[in-house]
Amino acid sequence: MSPSFWKNKKILLTGHTGFKGSWLSLWLQKIGANVIGFSKDVPTEPSHFEVSHVGDEMESIIGDIRNYEEIEKIFLKFEPEIVFHLAAQSIVHNSYQDPKATFATNVMGTVNLLEASRKTNIPKVIINVTSDKCYKNTNEKKLFVETDPVGGFDPYSSSKGCSELITDSFRNSFFNSDKKNSIGLASVRAGNVIAGGDWSQYRLIPDIIRSITSKQEIKIRNPNHVRHWQYVLDPLHGYLILAEKIWNDKVNFSSGWNFGPTSDEGKTVSWIVDKFNQLWNNKLIVKIDEQNFNHESGYLMLNSEKAKNQLQWKSIVDTENAIRLIVDWHKEFIQNKDMKKKSLEQIENFERMILK
Repeated sequence: MSPSFWKNKKILLTGHTGFKGSWLSLWLQKIGANVIGFSKDVPTEPSHFEVSHVGDEMESIIGDIRNYEEIEKIFLKFEPEIVFHLAAQSIVHNSYQDPKATFATNVMGTVNLLEASRKTNIPKVIINVTSDKCYKNTNEKKLFVETDPVGGFDPYSSSKGCSELITDSFRNSFFNSDKKNSIGLASVRAGNVIAGGDWSQYRLIPDIIRSITSKQEIKIRNPNHVRHWQYVLDPLHGYLILAEKIWNDKVNFSSGWNFGPTSDEGKTVSWIVDKFNQLWNNKLIVKIDEQNFNHESGYLMLNSEKAKNQLQWKSIVDTENAIRLIVDWHKEFIQNKDMKKKSLEQIENFERMILK
């Protein structure tokens, strides 16, 4: 990643008020990009976007990705050069509660974004951020590679598989990479992304933070489920590298990409809970919730050899150190510290690790 590449680049980031989008917005601002954010709302209270004052030095627009006309107007007004598409309904549980809204956002939102790009022919690079859950998962203990079939049992996973198919269709049908003026289009998939500032519902680490700060018990559903738990700046670093590569070479880099930790970083839910107990020096009261919940895959991890070999990207922060960073961030939040300063400090520390 070259910070000088991003200076004064016009970046459209959909979903900028979300957990992952707010960290990417802050990082892009730090390296000198002109960031235009487009989101439906601020999804949680509190939120990383608000407590870290992410919107203070960017164009922050509230709008609906399901409304095509709004997206087209954004392209025509701001003429973004690079687009990161993160706007989504991102909670599996919520997809069972409202599948229609999930498909409308995650499927037609992708269509609207890509169609506006096609009709205006303004951006040069588009990165569509989907999910590791886009793959057809039969619970075999295997690492998914980019050529594996997409699918999805639950509405959220299915919607992300659909988003991948839509991306592939637009790339093949309209964004032919051998044309000089074509748009470079890639999709990116990461695992369970974690860091300070996540207050989402129905996610393990936000639930742990809430239990610790409220001194109440935590109910966990699937203590033996194995996941990749990935520090937020690791996949974001990969997205930035990929966007630079596509800018210079659409032919070889416009495709699907996994950005996950090494296979030995797969950890169980119970391991995560125990590590928080240890690092926060706290005694969480843990209860196994045995209710019948919606389907969740017991094993889900990515093979990221393609990114390692072709982008020279690798995951830098292991799971234990990611949890240390989360504990550090939230302890300062509890003490009413300057959380923008804290977030930028963690970004700067990560940048130093990249250079080692």
